[in-house]
Amino acid sequence: MTYCVGLCLKEGLVLLSDTRTNAGPDNIASFGKMAVVAPGDRVIAMMSAGNLAVTQAVVARVTEGQGIAPGEPMNTLLTVRTMHEAAELVGAAIKHVFQTIAPSFNQQSFYDASIILAGQIAGDRLRMFHVYAAGNFIEATTDTPFFQIGETKYGKPILDRVAGYDTPLEDAVKLALISMDSTLRSNFSVGLPADLLVYRIDTQQVAVRQRITDEDPYFKQVRWQWSEALRRAYRDLPTPPWLT
Repeated sequence: MTYCVGLCLKEGLVLLSDTRTNAGPDNIASFGKMAVVAPGDRVIAMMSAGNLAVTQAVVARVTEGQGIAPGEPMNTLLTVRTMHEAAELVGAAIKHVFQTIAPSFNQQSFYDASIILAGQIAGDRLRMFHVYAAGNFIEATTDTPFFQIGETKYGKPILDRVAGYDTPLEDAVKLALISMDSTLRSNFSVGLPADLLVYRIDTQQVAVRQRITDEDPYFKQVRWQWSEALRRAYRDLPTPPWLT
């Protein structure tokens, strides 16, 4: 399992993904789940959840052209003209990988993949998409500015209560970290390190790309202060009137 969260806001993007793929008392593996293309005229990032063989094949196909037949157009995230074309490319790649790899597997257990695709190409607007296993996708809007994939339920409440399209990037980073921390505390199948990306709109360059570990001083401070704030809020709640 995994947890990835992306916020597409007025000021830009905040993306955060964990790196745990296999969880068990004696079998834990880590793989980065964020891929970034930033050649100068665009910044496009992908975060993936699901079957690792599927998602790695999809990422390789859309970033490097691996698996594209000699007669096919060499279309990648480096060549698409708009973010909508990028979403169509990723959706087609998921379907292609499924058609070529999955027939030898049980479809229900094997075909589990979803991707958050976000970024901006010069001349196009900032956009974020959630691409599903079937290859179809939906786009983030000002009403719904965040997407989650993987183990989503633990980190969702703080986003539902606070996250909005006008949320400043600095606050969005805090929300993403709190959302990740809530998931880490409640689900062993999600684990650090985590990969953070921040992109400011219309810059075509990554503002922050950071790997966050257990020893990261800022993340440790956020975890501690958030826990203390929750404890204070709990203690400050009024006593139930039917118990007095």
